[in-house]
Amino acid sequence: MNDTDRRIVESPIYQGTAEQVAYTLTTTPWGSSPSGVSVALYDADGTNVTSSHQVSGSASASGDTITSWVVGSLDAGAYYQFVWQFTVSSNVMTAWADLIAQKH
Repeated sequence: MNDTDRRIVESPIYQGTAEQVAYTLTTTPWGSSPSGVSVALYDADGTNVTSSHQVSGSASASGDTITSWVVGSLDAGAYYQFVWQFTVSSNVMTAWADLIAQKH
């Protein structure tokens, strides 16, 4: 499996710097009933910047849907990688998306 197999269809995601958004991921392509969910945000250098951009909440799962914490305080023109990790049928899976910040 190469990295593009794990990139979600909606990638890239564009978010304005003034926006605050909680994103959802349906895990059906990987399996049902995800558990042990986590969501992290990395900058272009690969540094985990979650704590700087997690406005509120935490990642959670309901049925086959994972909801991220609220993403905000993004830097205009910055490129991020949004990484979802979860367990399905004892398998730890990862999916990701490019997140690009746009002014306003």
